[in-house]
Amino acid sequence: MSATEFTPDMAPPPGETTRHRRQIMWRWLLCSPALLILILAASGPLLIVFAYSFLTPGRFGGIIWEFSTEGWFRVFFSRDIFDGTISLAGAHLDIFWRSISLALYTTVLAAVLGFPTAWFIATRPPRWRPIWLFVITIPFWTNLVIRTFAIQEVIRNEGLINNLLRWAGIIDSPIQMLYTDFAILLGMTYVFLPLMVLPLFASMEKLDFRLLEAGYDLYAGRLQVLRHIALPLVMPGFVAGSILVFIPAIGAYVTPRLLGGGRSLMLANLIELQFGQGRNWPLGSALALTLLVIVLVALLFYVRTVMRDTGQRHE
Repeated sequence: MSATEFTPDMAPPPGETTRHRRQIMWRWLLCSPALLILILAASGPLLIVFAYSFLTPGRFGGIIWEFSTEGWFRVFFSRDIFDGTISLAGAHLDIFWRSISLALYTTVLAAVLGFPTAWFIATRPPRWRPIWLFVITIPFWTNLVIRTFAIQEVIRNEGLINNLLRWAGIIDSPIQMLYTDFAILLGMTYVFLPLMVLPLFASMEKLDFRLLEAGYDLYAGRLQVLRHIALPLVMPGFVAGSILVFIPAIGAYVTPRLLGGGRSLMLANLIELQFGQGRNWPLGSALALTLLVIVLVALLFYVRTVMRDTGQRHE
């Protein structure tokens, strides 16, 4: 008889089956409050937004319960009010591009700054590492609005940087940094940098540094060791940190609102504008769901990357 052939002696006793079913029932019962909260607090509003995106906007805000795809149409296209000519919604596409590009730049800049920071912490003696991690997490103690105002005071025309440059005689007039894409990039990098450092440190802490020494013993240079040994081994930390930075960066609202002003809108600001001054709730709902799709694509990329790396390690 083969090892995979089933015999009646292999069947679990009836009492064991009943006990197993009872355990499963108790687990679902214990999870039911959390599942109920998720359904009501997350899925419920999401379904409402999805329904609003297919309705007609009201004259003074709100919605009219008449089916319409105009909200989704206006996400990417616009219709001339005089002759009905259809063209691409250039303003929306510019905001989409600005949001995605600034989120990507923020992720790259956070990775460039976060890698040496995490490496420094991971190479400290074990008793000093918690202290350095504590220092990294200190900005989270302060409200996001306050941190953004702090950045604003540093880069405004009469701020710290311009005053130092004028005092040193490098410039005669202030450099306009506030209310630009650079200000948004700087603010988001400052805000989300710890989200890159912590996953990188988690990967580096488990790194076997003897592999780096073996690379040096085989006459590899510093850049070769970094490129062929260190970076591949900490790549899961890079991927996790990139997702943790990219997702909140592309949906950021406070930082672009305060540092970008009204000239550098991002997706979250556009969504708020449609629900507020624009009074077009279906368009705002469609834009919100479009942002959700972008985030889901980023998450799928993360899951596929992690699964591929896990499969390669198991091989």
